[in-house]
Amino acid sequence: MNYKIQDIEKSFEGKIIKNHGNNDYTIKINDDEHQLKILNMNSKGIEFILDQKYHKAKYLEQSTNEMNLVVDNVPITLNLHTHFDKVVFKNSGGSGTGNAQLALKSQIPGKVVSIAATEGDSVQKGDVVCTLESMKMQVAIKAHKDGVVKSIKVKETATVAKGDVIAEIE
Repeated sequence: MNYKIQDIEKSFEGKIIKNHGNNDYTIKINDDEHQLKILNMNSKGIEFILDQKYHKAKYLEQSTNEMNLVVDNVPITLNLHTHFDKVVFKNSGGSGTGNAQLALKSQIPGKVVSIAATEGDSVQKGDVVCTLESMKMQVAIKAHKDGVVKSIKVKETATVAKGDVIAEIE
């Protein structure tokens, strides 16, 4: 996974090298290995020991490619997958080539968290039509072209698969 802390021009690659069980891991950040023990993790945050130092992170909010959190009382904004919005937009029909495609499709599987458009609404290319949650991350599904919403094919709390039609835009 690539993470970039806002206003810092350095990205880092982080991976789990080994799961030792009992919430103990060996992780690799760039070229350095570290020992990680997760003490407590829930929807509000995580408490962990990294290289024998205690840390506490509190989640504030998360969007498609950005996460706001407080780590050891220091506010941080992480840019997650800095090109993720573009990938989701392109693969949901927003290629920018022509207006022939009617269907706005989901590029990822997920749960419908909210629907921002209704039938008959005028939308501009890039407007949020709905928000999906996948792997604890919220992803905005955006209109792939200017037009009018002909129909919404999903309901809040419904689950969608990759490639499912979210809406039809004329």
